[in-house]
Amino acid sequence: MQRNDLELFADYNQFYVQDEPASGDLSSAWPEEAVSRLLAIAPGVVGVGTASNIDVPVTVEIHEAAPQDDSAAFDQVNECTLIVAHGPLVIAGCTDYFPAATRIPAKPGTYRVRVSYLGVSGVPGSEERYRLQLWPAPAIETTVVKSHAA
Repeated sequence: MQRNDLELFADYNQFYVQDEPASGDLSSAWPEEAVSRLLAIAPGVVGVGTASNIDVPVTVEIHEAAPQDDSAAFDQVNECTLIVAHGPLVIAGCTDYFPAATRIPAKPGTYRVRVSYLGVSGVPGSEERYRLQLWPAPAIETTVVKSHAA
């Protein structure tokens, strides 16, 4: 497993992971359903919604196979597909300077992305954090595995 611990500025309450050359545009990918699930998708790009407009801790893990499901430990968990045509992956806040953003090596292919959220349930004093786990897997429909609203 490859692990990267980052701190990103979640300007406009979001950050993203994308295939570096992807031209997907998230500006129109946030309809009410995407805002509710805290996840937007565009070709080659996954936008992660955040509870706050602040610096947030983000962990990105690249796995060889599906990691253990630990959804019970999180407020919200979503899964979706990211197609990496070229790599590397770029992880950034939406207003970060793209050339200076963090890059993570990733082989071309179809990846499952599991986004796990902590501190988005509105419970006072809970620390906001985000974890993205990626592994090679067939494409799926975007799925809310666990909802913070439940």
